[in-house]
Amino acid sequence: MTADRYRSVFAPGLFKGRTVVVTGGGSGIGRCTAHELAALGAHVVLVGRNAAKLEAVAGEIAHDGGAASFHICDIRQEVAVQSMVQAIVAARGRIDGLVNNAGGQYITPLEKISAKGWDAVVATNLTGGFLVAKECYLQSMQAHGGAIVNIVADIWGSMPGMGHSGAARAGMVSFTETAAMEWARSGVRVNAVAPGYIASSGMDHYPPEAGPMLREMAETVPAGRFGTEAETSAGIVFLLSPAAAFISGTVMRIDGARPQVRMGWGQVSAPVEAQSRDAVKPFNGFHRYQTPKVFQS
Repeated sequence: MTADRYRSVFAPGLFKGRTVVVTGGGSGIGRCTAHELAALGAHVVLVGRNAAKLEAVAGEIAHDGGAASFHICDIRQEVAVQSMVQAIVAARGRIDGLVNNAGGQYITPLEKISAKGWDAVVATNLTGGFLVAKECYLQSMQAHGGAIVNIVADIWGSMPGMGHSGAARAGMVSFTETAAMEWARSGVRVNAVAPGYIASSGMDHYPPEAGPMLREMAETVPAGRFGTEAETSAGIVFLLSPAAAFISGTVMRIDGARPQVRMGWGQVSAPVEAQSRDAVKPFNGFHRYQTPKVFQS
């Protein structure tokens, strides 16, 4: 740990009195975002399938002086999502923000993806996000307004090796744009954040043989490095904040210009001395950040 509190760039108390739901809040980007929102005064509701992880993060937030609760839910199940949102509204009165972060995929070429595998990834990364957003809208935001941020991925150029995830994430971008249009009449904003190569615990879910490839990916990023969880969280928090009141239906890329890489350019990644300059050096505001095992020596 570098400090005993989250070091956010946003004003203290920014989300005081607000309730924000974070799916997939038990690890990685979701955990980091939950910590930042709680440090800024929000009551964070963690949602996921692993009770132990959710309880641990809620305990961390409470230890740091924040407020959090959690609900165990399989977001792929419509009835379960309806009940989960109903319980949150009953306990908190309303839902002011939603971070649709839960997701997952595995590396495999298209021809080896079974129908079951395809359906599982699409259900998690697209259908589940739709169900949670719809219920938050119907049960709270339609009457009170709110802000939704859907977490997608670097799909520009698509996702060879993870075509099921690429298709689902592209679908979520379209859903984001449609919801932003249809729900604007209720005072609801809907945006997306597309993380690029972020050094989060999600990288440890890939098989050990993927380790060398994962460690070398930074060389393909013009910024010359991996992004941090805190840099991703900052984008999410901004889009949830009042400063983004006129931003809806858009995707914020957090990727160090990775999709702009083209063959024939020569050296892609910035040299070490450039990476240390103030405008681009890493921001690590999350005091409880844990380096993914794949990057540990």
